[in-house]
Amino acid sequence: MYPPGGPRQPELDFEQIIAGLRTNFSKITGRLGGGGVGLAAVLIIGLIAVIWAASGVYTISPGEQAALRLFGAAQQPPVSETGLHWWWPGPVGKNDVFLVNQVRRMELGFRSGDGVADASVPDEALMISGDLNIVDVRMVVQYDIGNLIDFLFRVDDPGEPDRNIPPGQPDGLTLKDASESALRLVVGQRSIGDVLAEKRLQIETATKERLQEILDSYNTGINVISVALQNVQAPEEVRAAFNDVLQARQDKVTAVNQAQAYENQVEPEARGQAEQIIQPAAAFKEARIARAKGEALRFTSVLTEYRKSKDVTRQRLYLEAMEDILPVITKIIVSPDAETVLILGGGGGTNRLIPVPVGPSPQP
Repeated sequence: MYPPGGPRQPELDFEQIIAGLRTNFSKITGRLGGGGVGLAAVLIIGLIAVIWAASGVYTISPGEQAALRLFGAAQQPPVSETGLHWWWPGPVGKNDVFLVNQVRRMELGFRSGDGVADASVPDEALMISGDLNIVDVRMVVQYDIGNLIDFLFRVDDPGEPDRNIPPGQPDGLTLKDASESALRLVVGQRSIGDVLAEKRLQIETATKERLQEILDSYNTGINVISVALQNVQAPEEVRAAFNDVLQARQDKVTAVNQAQAYENQVEPEARGQAEQIIQPAAAFKEARIARAKGEALRFTSVLTEYRKSKDVTRQRLYLEAMEDILPVITKIIVSPDAETVLILGGGGGTNRLIPVPVGPSPQP
């Protein structure tokens, strides 16, 4: 029903084997005579049975699995243990060996070739975005086989000759249509700006999730590894205008990033300068508050003592004030009976003694 994708076992030509056996049988019967015909027939039948049973031996290499069928019915689960195995040979049974972990590739919207420029496929690439603009989207889907039984027997696909996909495998037209449907659905929900540049990663993620949901609903057995947008651009007629728009958006992003970098540089410096001003001001504030509290406490204590003894407190305050005032001023002491004048220097000056001349009293 489905050709295997892995190594094939050589098919036996039973007609050639039977013809050879007939020739050998004729020779044997000619030598043995009529009595040996029965024994020769038994030997030939046994040999045929051994050869038929031996044709059921198959090999599984690393990364391969074998889907077994008995009278056309698929057997669950597939065989994945590496080494030699045996299963009923045809026409009773059949084994299909596939390399399941091989990463396969499907191109949507274009076709690539060895040494040839990518050829666009407009029927697949052109689609309408959410803001009713036409956009050219090219995508690559990478996948492998997640469930070999579903991959071989659940979906009857016509195949895809462009990618050498034979009929019967769901990674042909089924995978292509599902991928195109998922991509058109995701692109149709977003603006052309998101598709062209801004949200390509989100579009790839959403398309991969949607495609896997569709394939799982069909029981295709395909596991989507990645979805990558290769070339997303506006149609040729308006491509220059869209390129200008994209350039303007990139310039905008560049300017915003530069402004953000300048902000990140200037703001810490301004905060540091502000802290240099705030901290001395806060210290000065605390000192003034502490000084004011101390002076207020001192005044309160003096007031309390003054109320207890007004005369003594007043005299003490006067003396304390004189102790603060007199040392910093110049004092002149003159006695009517003295012949000298005593000058006491203030502010750390020296004391001087100046003689006063004695003479007749001035006339009135």
